[in-house]
Amino acid sequence: MSHTIREKTKLLNRVRRIRGQVDAIERALEDEAGCERVMHVIAACRGAINGLLSEVVEDHIQTHLINSLKGQNDEAAESAEQLIEVVHSYFK
Repeated sequence: MSHTIREKTKLLNRVRRIRGQVDAIERALEDEAGCERVMHVIAACRGAINGLLSEVVEDHIQTHLINSLKGQNDEAAESAEQLIEVVHSYFK
């Protein structure tokens, strides 16, 4: 079973929150909000999308790399765990 299927509800809930943030961008533009407000809601939305991407990438690395390497190539598994740390720092 794919990790995205296993985490389907959790991921869909995140997507729904992101949809709400995109709607907030639209409302801000329709209401002719100031550029500071528009940039703020865009940045929040971008952060939420980056968080979703980071979670999916982490799950992918965990499922398809680390779990399959544990016990066979612990050094490669450790490198994959370091990759997760890089992904987290990049998408912050």
